[in-house]
Amino acid sequence: MNIFFLCKRHYMQKDVIDDRYARLYELPYQLALKGHNVRGICLGYHRCNPGHFIHIQNNTSSLEWYGFDVGFFIIPGLLKYFKKTFSLIKSCKPDILLGSSDCVHAVITALFAKLFNIPYYLDLYDNYESFGLAKLPGLLPLYRIAIKKAVGISCVSEPLADYIRQHYNHRNVITLESTIGGNDFLPEDKDFCRQQLNLPAHAKLIGLAGSLDKNRGVDLLYASFLQLADTDSSLHLVLAGPTDDNCPIPDHPRIRYLGLLPHRQINTFYNALDLAMICLRDSDFGRYAFPQKTYEILACKTPVLAPRLGALAQTLKDYPQCLYEPDDSIDMQRKMTTLLRESCVIDIAIPTWADQAARLAAWMQI
Repeated sequence: MNIFFLCKRHYMQKDVIDDRYARLYELPYQLALKGHNVRGICLGYHRCNPGHFIHIQNNTSSLEWYGFDVGFFIIPGLLKYFKKTFSLIKSCKPDILLGSSDCVHAVITALFAKLFNIPYYLDLYDNYESFGLAKLPGLLPLYRIAIKKAVGISCVSEPLADYIRQHYNHRNVITLESTIGGNDFLPEDKDFCRQQLNLPAHAKLIGLAGSLDKNRGVDLLYASFLQLADTDSSLHLVLAGPTDDNCPIPDHPRIRYLGLLPHRQINTFYNALDLAMICLRDSDFGRYAFPQKTYEILACKTPVLAPRLGALAQTLKDYPQCLYEPDDSIDMQRKMTTLLRESCVIDIAIPTWADQAARLAAWMQI
């Protein structure tokens, strides 16, 4: 099949094309490995390196990327993007359009599908209605039309899939959680990993990697750690990821901020910990999210504490000691203390990106 994949260029602080990172790269990449010809069209909202990039090219399949930069003045960059994408679709005659990343790209995918009478699918890696872009005037009604007219919708979590089924009365919906490659997250020696990151060898390490954002509930973690640290001098908090100016990291001698770690070091980070944290609020975002770090942490066999919320509550339902009540610092502290004293390693099946792409292909009947 000839597939066009439309998405934004930057995702989770990474460049989809340059970093070959996670869901927005892995799904088209894995489809190409299965014998399809895939062209990715990436629109960069921030400055990036535009151009044509060939990642797979052989007799049976291909993966090519076209990168566009919206530019400082926006309108000229958008016009160039639309003109070139129109030309590519016209000349390549794709069998399917697959759009992902936000409301804008859902609408763009639906527009090109209508112009060329091509069936289209949408992939929702979060509840896009909760994104800031959804507040652009007139965008949300167009997004809702795009959802309703799509042949099918793939969702990052079962709660989000249920929402699409019920709110949009859409019958062709599948759940595809964000996951791992299969050999990128593995258990490693804890002492070695701590040495690699220059972390204290004999401390109790609680850690969080990812967006350190108040909207995700990181302030609850800060408050809980400060309370517990007052009574346990061996307790340390290790953080990595983009920070939030509205919720600064507390100034404490046993809080270590490692900055933005390369993705290849996140496995080391999780293996260095005694307890990995997942923070989400009970919000329009949190209720439908399935953080990619969930499977990353579980693959490392590191104990985890997550909010009793949405997909996380379902995934960890057999491990109630690993779930805290959202926005409840007392319960978070209680569960943190218990898990540091009585380690709990969760044992569940973890799909790979290849598995998810196989399910996606079977569902799209390609």
